Amino acid sequence: MKMKLHELSILPNRAALHKVPETKKLINTINAHSFNTAKKDALFAEALQKGDYLIPDGISIVKACRWLKAKSQPTERVAGWDLFEFEMGNLEEKAANGNWNPDEHDGRRKPVVMFMGSSEKTLALDVEQAAKQYPHLEVVTYSPPYKPEFSEEDNRAIINAINAANPDLLWIGMTAPKQEKWTYSHWDELNIHCHVGTIGAVFDFFAGTVERAPKWWQEHGLEWLYRLIKEPKRMWRRYIIGNSLFIKNIFIEKFFG
Repeated sequence: MKMKLHELSILPNRAALHKVPETKKLINTINAHSFNTAKKDALFAEALQKGDYLIPDGISIVKACRWLKAKSQPTERVAGWDLFEFEMGNLEEKAANGNWNPDEHDGRRKPVVMFMGSSEKTLALDVEQAAKQYPHLEVVTYSPPYKPEFSEEDNRAIINAINAANPDLLWIGMTAPKQEKWTYSHWDELNIHCHVGTIGAVFDFFAGTVERAPKWWQEHGLEWLYRLIKEPKRMWRRYIIGNSLFIKNIFIEKFFG
């Protein structure tokens, strides 16, 4: 499945998150890096295009949609972190204000949020942070094996853990494109009823193991530059080569279809 930015359905802004139905929905993000990757990875492209919602996690996506006169015209960047804060805050508010009825949720006193991905150490820190910031939510975790590809046994164990938890909100954090492809490929095997967000580095941001850019950098579309300055050895290829490739891909789409 070919990836064309001007054909994608992308949420316009943060406010649009309020309109996502409270049922089983897959929410992915797209930025310059994931767009470039999807151009050469058919399954990843399919996962992004066939998920339920796509949010513009990069000012480059916002500007490119405008330049291409794309079908979707997002007006602001909506990062994976924004999705995380919105969903967690929404569920916390519901539980704190007495709008959570245990009788309607298998007798659960608290909404259950599941973090699937990352290391045991990072997940333990996520649980600590959630207890402080979202005290009305119960957090459960699952750390999958750290390997390029999961075996059938690994996949079954992850699916079973998710289904057993039957969460009210599920976060998948294994970095792109692995997280999107895994979730899409096993979507029909997940017997759950909630929003599912593929949010990569947010697990690390929330745990405090990776520092997010200060507000000024975020507001001016420069979070990528901040990460490049902080981690040049790890990020130079993604941002220096990757951003140039994104411009090339968008130029080709604009003038050659």
